[in-house]
Amino acid sequence: MIAAFFRVGMLGFGGGPSSIPLVHQEAVKKYKWMSEEEFADTLAIANTMPGPIATKMGGYIGYRVCGVVGCIGALLATVAPTALIMIFLLQLLQEFKDIPWVQHMSMSVVPVVAVMLATMTWDFVKKSGETLGWTKGIIIIFSSLILMELLNIHPAILILVLIIFVILPIRNRRSKG
Repeated sequence: MIAAFFRVGMLGFGGGPSSIPLVHQEAVKKYKWMSEEEFADTLAIANTMPGPIATKMGGYIGYRVCGVVGCIGALLATVAPTALIMIFLLQLLQEFKDIPWVQHMSMSVVPVVAVMLATMTWDFVKKSGETLGWTKGIIIIFSSLILMELLNIHPAILILVLIIFVILPIRNRRSKG
């Protein structure tokens, strides 16, 4: 497990958004520690909490797989490489920032992260269409987009509201049954 999160820490340069697909690859696809749905739920909940997303997800997944020791190991494996690489690379970038090819290299990271996020987003859209149905999935996606972008509603509020709407019918069914 430490190796998985070490890879995330080493390759997740660029912040949380760039590490989410890497965590997904390790936790869901490679080691199968959780399903797509569990990963999506973990990501949604982790996004509502303050702090870096990679450490929150690493800590939770580590705890889930190996308890407290797994949590600590995953956190250290996620944070230490990133911190060391960041210090080293930022020092190099600072020293050579005026060289044109270094400027172009720095700007080239943005489209790569955008493609990684777009790929993961499309996977979640397909999954929501399959599980909720395409009509409900598209309604929720566009409603969320409008609420977040036009009305400036925080994503955590939307996630909380959706969780409540999911939990209420389950409780009503249990009390009736």
